Amino acid sequence: MSIEKNIQTVKDFFAAIGRGDRLALLALAAEDIKWIIPGEDWPLAGTYRGYAGLADLLDTASRSMETFTEPREFVAQGDRVLVAGFASGKVKATNKPFEDDWIFAITVRDGRLTSIQEYIDTQALARAAQMDASGPV
Repeated sequence: MSIEKNIQTVKDFFAAIGRGDRLALLALAAEDIKWIIPGEDWPLAGTYRGYAGLADLLDTASRSMETFTEPREFVAQGDRVLVAGFASGKVKATNKPFEDDWIFAITVRDGRLTSIQEYIDTQALARAAQMDASGPV
């Protein structure tokens, strides 16, 4: 596919995230998609594979976080699209907010997302997921 079509596929992906449109996200993903979210000590960290992994990620995200994601810049070469953006939200279990500047490196083949590697502020997300030592008040 052309670079322009790959960028549009990635834009469609972020639009589906913004709408919370699970079916559109699954339709944009390749059957063997791999999504890597770095970090520890926060709900979404891990590697998710295939439709089952993507569905698990979407379920975990909807249960554990409220997030607003704003892609700001798209840079593409060949089948790779890099997206720089910003996210804000809160971790539901702690009610703590977070802000995060991020980059997604996404591979698109035949109009489907095959690989997503996130580069995010894992420390900000882990802090937001951390329970206070004093416990609930």
